[in-house]
Amino acid sequence: MIKRAVGIQFNPWDNVYHFDSQDIKLSIGDQVIVRTEMGMEMGRVVSFSEVDENSLDSPLKPILRRANKEDLRKAQLPEKKKEEVLTKARQFIKKHQLEMKLVDCSFSFDGGKITFVFTADGRIDFRELVKELARTFQKSIRLQQVGIRDEARRLGGFGPCGRELCCKKFLTNLSSVSTDLARIQHVHSRGSERISGACGRLMCCLAYEADFYQEAVKRFPALESKVKTKQGNGVVVSYNALKKTVNVEIDKNIIEIPLKEVKSL
Repeated sequence: MIKRAVGIQFNPWDNVYHFDSQDIKLSIGDQVIVRTEMGMEMGRVVSFSEVDENSLDSPLKPILRRANKEDLRKAQLPEKKKEEVLTKARQFIKKHQLEMKLVDCSFSFDGGKITFVFTADGRIDFRELVKELARTFQKSIRLQQVGIRDEARRLGGFGPCGRELCCKKFLTNLSSVSTDLARIQHVHSRGSERISGACGRLMCCLAYEADFYQEAVKRFPALESKVKTKQGNGVVVSYNALKKTVNVEIDKNIIEIPLKEVKSL
């Protein structure tokens, strides 16, 4: 059975979870109330899609309602204490000498739980920290480790293109970006600082045209292979997939030649 699935995100650094719209008219950005395994929560609508419910491990949970004024007021109450809570938690982290950076915290809709979000280079034994946080705030405590890209998404900002960071504006899931993508597009030689985003990792936009480049590469001769051209035989040193040209070294000179005029030897 085909269902209209609504993508809900509970926090900027969180994954997107899908729920049954229950025929409620919704728009991107709407706040809604849903029931999760951890209780009632309020989240933001970030996407719409159609799914075959028979292909899912379990039925989609229903959206209960669009958040009303009382729901929004209730959700805002603990937010006023966020900075105070983060400051206290950072003091505890320093006290226990933990190599972790606290990024954010969020409060459950029912007010019974606080989730602390942090980045770290490796695994952290935060058992004593959790006990102290629970004693101090009298809440159920959850610590969630996220990557540095998730931190950049929460903070926001602008990229070298002058636009708002993609991870902040529209990306709901941060897929892996490998150096192979930079190599295929011949931008790896520009230096890591020119192809890295605000998070210090490779820019997400390197993946946008990856499929095009991966398909285009198949039509070009391999790098360092010998080829035949009208100007003579030479060795491929690079190519431009957009211009459909190949840079060939012939007698110690590098000549840009249309792909259709280059033949492999």
